[in-house]
Amino acid sequence: MTHKVLLIEDEPNITEAMRFIFGRDGWLVSAEPDGAKAFAAISYHRPDLVILDVMLPGVSGFEVLSILRADPVFGQTPVIMLTAKGLERDRDASLRAGANLFIAKPFANADLLKAARDLVEK
Repeated sequence: MTHKVLLIEDEPNITEAMRFIFGRDGWLVSAEPDGAKAFAAISYHRPDLVILDVMLPGVSGFEVLSILRADPVFGQTPVIMLTAKGLERDRDASLRAGANLFIAKPFANADLLKAARDLVEK
């Protein structure tokens, strides 16, 4: 079965790296760089997994996650939060906001892919 991942990430180099990682593994990959457009992208693409950056233009990743978790259709979609900060308070805030997993940048490609597979294959 082919899985769909939506990358909500504003750094083009990170987006392209994740496109390659997931694409090579057979995933269908979509991306949205603007937090304000993130929920519309989720509604349109209907992903099996969302990878969500904390710091986004327009609306923060925490705000996007809050909107997503309150939605009756997409509220249970697995979310991996990414941040360049990697601080414990960011990890705790992400998990309290409803993220399934928190990963700090830079991340190991194999670890990100394994985490993604584990979340969608539950």
